[in-house]
Amino acid sequence: MFLALKEIKHYKLRYGLIVTMIVLISYLIFILTSLAVGLSTQNTKAIDSWKPQRIVLNKDSNINISRSVITKEQGKNLKINPKQDAYVENAPVVSSAKDRSRVSAQFVGLDPHQYIYQNLKLTSGHKAQKNHQVVVDTQFQQNGYHLGDKIKLNSDNHSYEIVGFTKNAKLSIAPVVYGSMDDWRQLHNLTSDFLCSAVISKNADYKAHNSDLYAYSAKKVIDELPGYQAQNSIFTFMIAFLMIISLIVIAVFLYILTMQKLENYAVLRAQGIPAGVLVRATLFQTFILVISGIVIGVVLTLLTTMALGNSVPVACDPLIMSTTVIGLLVTSMLGALIPSIMILKVDPADAIGG
Repeated sequence: MFLALKEIKHYKLRYGLIVTMIVLISYLIFILTSLAVGLSTQNTKAIDSWKPQRIVLNKDSNINISRSVITKEQGKNLKINPKQDAYVENAPVVSSAKDRSRVSAQFVGLDPHQYIYQNLKLTSGHKAQKNHQVVVDTQFQQNGYHLGDKIKLNSDNHSYEIVGFTKNAKLSIAPVVYGSMDDWRQLHNLTSDFLCSAVISKNADYKAHNSDLYAYSAKKVIDELPGYQAQNSIFTFMIAFLMIISLIVIAVFLYILTMQKLENYAVLRAQGIPAGVLVRATLFQTFILVISGIVIGVVLTLLTTMALGNSVPVACDPLIMSTTVIGLLVTSMLGALIPSIMILKVDPADAIGG
């Protein structure tokens, strides 16, 4: 261990460049990971806040809440416990207002007697208490909207008043607009014969009790959100590929350094120092370099996340970040095994030239 630290201290520039390389690789991986987590949560924040176990949809909806419509006839046998079950109405909308930028959003109609409405947490204002009042995600504030603003939704002639703001209400990346069930029917041009888009239940054993309906697990519905799985697969592939690149790059750098020091290792072997000591020194040296680079990369990622704020959907999940750190460390140590094999095979006489 002393040998590894002494060498790093002596060749500051050489090892400083290696640490810089590790910092850049780890920083890129952490930023991509944070972006993947951020985009993933932007798809599901609203659904996650409802804490569902089962979601009942029309069987012909292709497991998509916005395409599902349940009639009162289909839902007459649905058993609703307001404390754990709730009707949800969903419709994509475009919000517009005078002197405000247009916002693509997801309108969600709620029953005021059921748990989703009751548990809705606001950052300001109050909940929608009558038709044509809405509570919107805080992204609207970032776009210049304020309490009391009158907005238009799609081509509806009625104006909707913003009476409250709520945080972390996103569905399929779009901000959510919470309103009444009657407003949902009006936006969809539906009659009172239509009940809702979906039933959200915190009961894992909830049943649909109708052949036209099906109770899906919350995970199944989330996985079927448009683009959700494809997006996660792309980011997973990119991060895994970067891990492999980091393994190769670190292995190449350590291989070159080991080649340059081969004669020194040969002399040490000739003096009776076991190969195992030299291998352990190399592995410890790699561990110090990689940990230093990863720590700096994590700090840079946190600073970047704070600087970006809400302008870019990045989020640092402690568990995922820790897993990524372990993955980087493991791949780096695997890369260090290649030059270690060279140390084990070095012949003092050949290396010195005897």
